[in-house]
Amino acid sequence: MSKCEHCIVREFSSLKALNKDELLKIASCKTSYTIKKGEPIFEEGESVNGIYCVKDGVCKLSKLSANGKDQIVKLVKSGELLGQRSMISDEPANLSAVALEDMEVCFIPRNEVLQFFNNNNQFSMNIMKSICGDLKESDDHMVSMAQKTVKERLAETLLYLEDTFGKNEDGSLHIQLSREELAGMIGTATESCIRLLSEFNKGGVIDLNGKRISITDRNKLKRLSE
Repeated sequence: MSKCEHCIVREFSSLKALNKDELLKIASCKTSYTIKKGEPIFEEGESVNGIYCVKDGVCKLSKLSANGKDQIVKLVKSGELLGQRSMISDEPANLSAVALEDMEVCFIPRNEVLQFFNNNNQFSMNIMKSICGDLKESDDHMVSMAQKTVKERLAETLLYLEDTFGKNEDGSLHIQLSREELAGMIGTATESCIRLLSEFNKGGVIDLNGKRISITDRNKLKRLSE
């Protein structure tokens, strides 16, 4: 069993406030899972009853709209926690979490986490700050959706994907979203997204190689995003 005190999630998330005894308690009650690419960790409307620590891999948090489109709200990478909000509000999950690549996650039951809330003020504070951070991101995203053109949002999203998740050895974006997923992130039809990618490609801003996307003129892409 991997030790929680040496885990990447502990270093980057609210769990860094927990002491050694509390971490040993987590280690004894957690369940570790391997989630394959394309599989859900949990689905919208499900009772999560705890938090998931993302040890390795990336997932998308998305919501199914009335017209059946999958709107991606956020991408979550290793070192982050999932399910904090529904655990505190004691409500079913508001979003679905689906793996974009193979993932390693650990599940900690709600009752255990709530005990730390009562006994560790810094931990409670960290969770609150994390949820406030999500709210701020959500506000920024809403303003971007309302005020930026689809072209600006696509340029902004491609830069975000490179900055947050890095590149492969061939220079292509490490996280390869399908055209449909990319369209879902920027809130447009798949056809519009494909057309804009082709336009960026012709303009020498990106390079398209099958499903792979590489940013070739970062400065120009940054200008297009503003």
